[in-house]
Order: sequence, then structure tokens, then C-alpha cells
Amino acid sequence: MLHIPILRKGRPYKSLDVARLPHHRTKQPFAEVSQANVGLIRRDLRDAAATREIFSRFTVEELLGICERAAGHFANDALPLGDSEQKPQDYIEQVSATTGLPYVMARRNMEKIRTMFASMREVLGGLTRGLDLRTLDEGFGEINGSAVSFFPRGDNLGVVLPSNSPGVHSLWIPAVALKVPLVLKPGSGEPWTPYRIIQALVRAGCPAEVFSYYPTDHAGAGEILRQCGRGMFFGDVGSLRAWEGDSRIELHGPGYSKVLLAADAIGEWEKHLDVMVASILSNSGRSCVNASGIWVTGKAGEIAEALAERLAKVRPLPANDEHAEIAPFASPDVARRISAMIDDDLREPGVSDVTAAHREGSRVVEFDGCTYLLPTIVRCDSPEHPLANREFLFPFASVVQVSEEQMPEIFGPSLVVSAITQNPRLIRRLTSSNLIGRLNLGPIPTLQIRWDQPHEGNLFEHLYARRAFQSALAATR
Repeated sequence: MLHIPILRKGRPYKSLDVARLPHHRTKQPFAEVSQANVGLIRRDLRDAAATREIFSRFTVEELLGICERAAGHFANDALPLGDSEQKPQDYIEQVSATTGLPYVMARRNMEKIRTMFASMREVLGGLTRGLDLRTLDEGFGEINGSAVSFFPRGDNLGVVLPSNSPGVHSLWIPAVALKVPLVLKPGSGEPWTPYRIIQALVRAGCPAEVFSYYPTDHAGAGEILRQCGRGMFFGDVGSLRAWEGDSRIELHGPGYSKVLLAADAIGEWEKHLDVMVASILSNSGRSCVNASGIWVTGKAGEIAEALAERLAKVRPLPANDEHAEIAPFASPDVARRISAMIDDDLREPGVSDVTAAHREGSRVVEFDGCTYLLPTIVRCDSPEHPLANREFLFPFASVVQVSEEQMPEIFGPSLVVSAITQNPRLIRRLTSSNLIGRLNLGPIPTLQIRWDQPHEGNLFEHLYARRAFQSALAATR
């Protein structure tokens, strides 16, 4: 059986305590993962400053070169996986085995990570707003003729990762080019991607000692976040609450992302149906940037029917089918609980499951030994309905009609809003809103990203702070 070890500052370590991962379809043991306990994590992280010092031997320019080389290694090479090796197709099949993602989706996520590596120079340009990156090597520099200096907010970055989709790992990878050691707790069902990323970076010339990889339980995840200077935590609403008051931790929860059709676009809504469908369906609805709401100023019934008709054509397909558009749930019980939650809320007045008329039977279906949730569109009469602003790990969206004057405050916090409008007044309200993490103006799917634009938060500002600085020394450059 495949075994994935702990990495203690880059050194593989096989623990007596292991977790066994089942194959999502057969439910038979597929791999085992060494587990790190709290004591081991605490002991390893005592000398974080010394680990950070390793990066002082590298310039940012050299680290950018390492990232660019890692792009090819990640996508194309056979890389170490414990005592064995992992070819690219092995990786795709292993991710699929424990998460349920069809091969085509695992491959797209793999390409997203490869592109992140290859585009690292552009990524850092966006995160630092064009800062001369030699400033991080020398400790100070200039911006528009003014002296600047930045200092690290902590000696390392601890990241508690999810299992829903590999593409999320693009959020922490730039820490390497920013000279910050990484302490990673992989998702319990998706240990493959962070391990492969580390191996690709090491092969490209990054020192292995700056990486710690600790599969662990909730107590171990908490210890990582407490011990690390800075942190990132991916979780649901309930698990995020414990860290809401800790400014060291950047929280990543549900996105509640939306597509907005304003009054000047609603008359031609059919032209934007593809954008709405892609925003809901891509990556099987598993990303925080998938649209979970379509907010419109009119024709809500027609739009909901059109979306339901399109999405009702989506059916389960084998994992190796290149046309697969939805993924099964690794745990059938999770799928059934989600469906039951939706059905409970559908009993409240003012909502209808529009897809119900376009499918036969339940939204929970079995195919090839796997459990799926079929895409679901609900029409909510009011933004106050419990389903008007909900997010689930499958293609689900509510269609809600509100007045333009209520936008964007009526949305609540939204990671992404794709606003289809040319109304200058509405655009000004959108651009000045503190409720929108990323704003797309025009018919842009919510999942479409640009590498020079921070995706969620700004990793550079999370890891570095600017100090007041002036110098009477002669220029050193």
C-alpha cells in the first residue's frame, strides 16, 4: 500500500500512527498517511528563526527561477512519494481516488498549479504592486523615489489545508518566492498535492529544510496555527470561528460568490447564460469562487428555468471520461446530509427547487458505485430566505430578484462578484463596497482569474509589514 510520510524540515519520517485513506468508489484502503502528534509538531517548530535563516542564502530572483523550474517538474516528472515515486498520471489517479474528482478536473487543477509556478514573477508583481523585489533581499529600497523597508511578520507560515480541490494550493505557493518557510497540514482526504508541490520545488533547487508537512488531527492543526508566526486556515463557517479574533491567521471559508445581472443587462440575459452556467458548474462547484447565487433585477423565473434546463443535462460519468462535469462525494453520508439540509430549507415558504421538474427522482444518485448530487437551482422570492445565500460542495445556486438600489449591500460578504452592467452609478457602489473581495465587471465567469490580481487577501501584506524608514547612507545599488 502507498505510504505518505511526515516531512520534518524536509526529512521523511514514518510514524507508527497512520491514517488509512479509502478509495472513494470501492471504499477499500487505498493509501496510508503517517500522522504527526502535537508533541512532535511543537518540538520541530521551536527553532523557526533558524529555518527562516536558510532563505537568506537565496535572492528573490533565484527563488523565482526555482519556481519557474518547479512548474515543469510538477507537471511532467516522476517525483518522490515516500519510498516510491509518483508519475503525473499517478498523481491524477490518486487525487481522484480519495477526493472523487474526475481525471479531467484533477488535470485542470494540476495545470492551474503549473501555471502559478510558471507565472510567479507576475504573481509577485501583483501582490507587491510592482515593488522592486531586491528590496526583500537588501532590507530596504525605493518606491517612486521614497525610501521603503519591509520586515517579516513571522518566521514561518502555517497552513491548514482543505480536501475539496487541488487548485486552492495556488494561494500559499508564493510564500516560497517571498522567503517564508512553510508548515503544511494537508487535508485529510487530499494529501497528494502539497506533497508533490514540495517535491517539485526541492527538485528545482529549493532547500528541503524550509518545508514541514504534518498530516495530523484537529489538535495538531491548532498547534501549527498557534506555533507559526503567520497562518492560513481553510474551513467551514463553524471551524473558522475559533480563529476569528487572531490577526495572525488569514481565514478562508465559504465564498458566497455571485453573478449580478443589473437592469441594463437583464433584457439580454440569454447572452450571459453561458457565463452563469460556467460560474456554477466548473470544477463540479467545489471552489469558493463558484457562483452560489445569481442576483438579478428582473426575469428571475425565466433565468432560473433556463439554468435548471441546462444543468439538468449534466449526468454522472466514469472518472476517466474526459466529458465528466460533476464529481462524486468521497463520503456518501455527506452527500445525503447536504441534500437533506436543502430539502429542510425548501419546506420554508418562498422558495422552489426549479431543477426538480427537469430530473427524475432525487438529486442524490448512485452511479458506478459512487454517490453524486445533481446540480440544483432554487428560486428564492426573498433575499432573506435561508437558501438565498448558501454554499454547498456541488453545483448549487439560488436565483434571487432584488432592486438595483439594494445592491451590493443586500448580498452580504462575497468573495467574487461578476457584475454584468455598464451603469456608472452601480459600478461606483460596487467598487466602493467593502463586502466584495474580487470584482469582475462584465460577463466574466466567477472562476476566471488573473495571476497579477490577488485571489483572496494579499499574501505579501499578510507576510510582510512596512516600517517607517529613512537612511543617510550612500546608495548601495
